Amino acid sequence: MSILARNSLIGLAAGGSAALMIGALGFQYLGDLAPCKLCIWQRYPHVIAIVIGIVAVAIRGRLLPYLGMLAALTTSGIGLYHTGIERNWWEGPTSCTSQDISNLSSDQLFDQIVNAPLIRCDEVAWEFMNLSMASWNGLIALGLAGLWFLAARKS
Repeated sequence: MSILARNSLIGLAAGGSAALMIGALGFQYLGDLAPCKLCIWQRYPHVIAIVIGIVAVAIRGRLLPYLGMLAALTTSGIGLYHTGIERNWWEGPTSCTSQDISNLSSDQLFDQIVNAPLIRCDEVAWEFMNLSMASWNGLIALGLAGLWFLAARKS
């Protein structure tokens, strides 16, 4: 019975990552909301968690569920970091946020405009219940990490 419960938890956790990926791709390709750099970074751990989930169902042990938990915590951390950038709690990477231009020469300003990314990490493209996609990813991925942890405990 324990292996069935373990595999069910793994299926829920990996399926949750798959659902978040489908949602992100839907917003991108159907909703025309291009992702910023941090949005892309949040996707990689989900893909890793999905692959771990597929492999973990076939291979017993605690290592793979703990790796799945690590992947979920990683995307959660990136999502919550991204949330802080969106809410101006801290500055994000210079490659995806607006910068102070008051001290720039006209040539430097021109170079910054020409080389600026099209999608900025410090602007919220979509939100629901006052939470951005990055916020939702951070919170839901924490829940997925909990499922991975429970699966590891059942191993």
